[in-house]
Amino acid sequence: MTSATLASLHLYPVKSLAGIACGELTVEPWGPAADRRWMLTTPDGDQLTQREHPRLALARAEPLPEGCLDGGAGSRGVRVTAPGREPLEVPVPPKSMATVPVRLFGKKLEVAPADAESSEWFSAYLGTRVRLVHLDAPERRRRIDPGFAFDGETVSLADGFPLLATAVSSLDALNSLIAQGDHAGEGPLPMDRFRPNLVVAGSDPWAEDGWRRLRIGDVVFRVAKPCGRCVVTTTDQASGLRGKEPLRTLARHRRFGDRLVFGQNLVPEQTGRVRNGDSVEVLA
Repeated sequence: MTSATLASLHLYPVKSLAGIACGELTVEPWGPAADRRWMLTTPDGDQLTQREHPRLALARAEPLPEGCLDGGAGSRGVRVTAPGREPLEVPVPPKSMATVPVRLFGKKLEVAPADAESSEWFSAYLGTRVRLVHLDAPERRRRIDPGFAFDGETVSLADGFPLLATAVSSLDALNSLIAQGDHAGEGPLPMDRFRPNLVVAGSDPWAEDGWRRLRIGDVVFRVAKPCGRCVVTTTDQASGLRGKEPLRTLARHRRFGDRLVFGQNLVPEQTGRVRNGDSVEVLA
């Protein structure tokens, strides 16, 4: 594992939209700066993701103005693009904006609504009424599942944990298994199906199953738990079309209890920066 390095870094400013590649990321306690600070909801406040709208994979958001290294108080917002739509710059809601309640995986939280123009933009793209919201204040960030976190550890609008790491060798191994199965024509799958923040190269296949703590760049991470995968992984991120893989093959070869597993959820133990090419040191 001594030769393992960071092969790529990825950011998802709006939950469930396409990711963007970055040369480096600033890691905050609740995740990378500018990562999943925005989310789409129904008018009633329920989350909307690629689970319900796979066409979200074709939309993209980039943080302004500092890109991958900012996204907190200094950010002006995001620039969103999607097929058939003119680009739109969405400002961060003013601090005076009244919050609204929403639900993310059944848990309630308070968020700030984006301006009406941005919600109209996404509604026109998806063909249904939606609302864009922003998680602004640190005190409103969500608590991580207490079964896998220490007191006070929080997460942004990511599914459950601040960061997700995957391994190139494990994807290669998974694609080999897919090639032997009933839906071989769907492979090989690219890494973007799994929407990681950190992609590790140089480790042995499935070595991440044994990781407990990692040092990458300036940051030490605790490995919280394996990442259970959902239908989003069956969505081609370039077309929005769905198939059977990788869930069919994960069900046969990577079932841990009731979860189909690929990748590991991470919690940072400190803040700092991580960069492409950084060494990945397994501490435990």
